[in-house]
Amino acid sequence: MIDELYSARILKLAANLPYSGRLAAPEGTGERVAKLCGSRAIVDVTLDDTGHVASFAQDVKACALGQAAAGVLGEVVIGASLDEIIVARDAMSAMLKTGGEGPTGRFEGLRALKQVADYPARHASTMVAIEATLDAVRQAMARDRADTRTSLAGAA
Repeated sequence: MIDELYSARILKLAANLPYSGRLAAPEGTGERVAKLCGSRAIVDVTLDDTGHVASFAQDVKACALGQAAAGVLGEVVIGASLDEIIVARDAMSAMLKTGGEGPTGRFEGLRALKQVADYPARHASTMVAIEATLDAVRQAMARDRADTRTSLAGAA
């Protein structure tokens, strides 16, 4: 059964990590660690004027499952909104914990990890990249709001 978990598709996704590294000047950074196994993801983002992900970088040190999830994420996250990432994270969590179908739309590729549902000890490592991305986008949005308030206060 464990061989099915580490399928050729999962291993291929794990080996292809788009946007690996860090951004020179991120607007938001998120970091998540899976306590059980130590899988870690640090994600940097910048947002465009509409609040969508404009640039993205990820430093992921995780098992093949965490790397595979990060690989899927990196392929599709540019252009995503906060709401899209929240919906994808929630659908991914439901897929792993309660038998949900998994993310749709741009994040549908995360369904490749559906078989991880049978391995609860692997859930957290599979979620670190998307959780770190969500944290980074939220931080960038909060920073943008604070910058706007500062600009408005200075103009008064």
